[in-house]
Amino acid sequence: MKIDETDRRLLRALQRRGRISNADLSEMVGLSPSACHRRVQRLEKEGYIRDYVALLDERRIGLPTLVFVEITLIAQAEDVLEAFERAVARLADVMECHLMAGTADYVLKVVAEDAEDFARIHRQHLSRLPGVANMKSSFSLRTISQTTALPL
Repeated sequence: MKIDETDRRLLRALQRRGRISNADLSEMVGLSPSACHRRVQRLEKEGYIRDYVALLDERRIGLPTLVFVEITLIAQAEDVLEAFERAVARLADVMECHLMAGTADYVLKVVAEDAEDFARIHRQHLSRLPGVANMKSSFSLRTISQTTALPL
């Protein structure tokens, strides 16, 4: 099904405040509580809402260091790609892995305690990923803008 402007208002509100009560949400978007609840359930069922999560503060958790790692593989063969993707999916320190078009085959977003911890992650995990020909790491000095909310 297509989503309308009311659905978009619901989704915008839920992206920013996932724990908002149904009463507050219905008031915010101008629906009755029962109509609001039905719409949210439909959006969940149809897959527009994938999940609800708690976003943690990396610094308070002790993982303030963010590193982007560009990976080039030895080949683009399906078995090489699959082996790499299976292995990287098991690494807890890798927050995101993206198959790329361009100079790198993959870009990883890795969190660490500090440079020394990243060196450990690199040595014990990243350097052992299958099919890697080249790896280039870039440390983020400061996050300027960050959101999980999609533009609706």
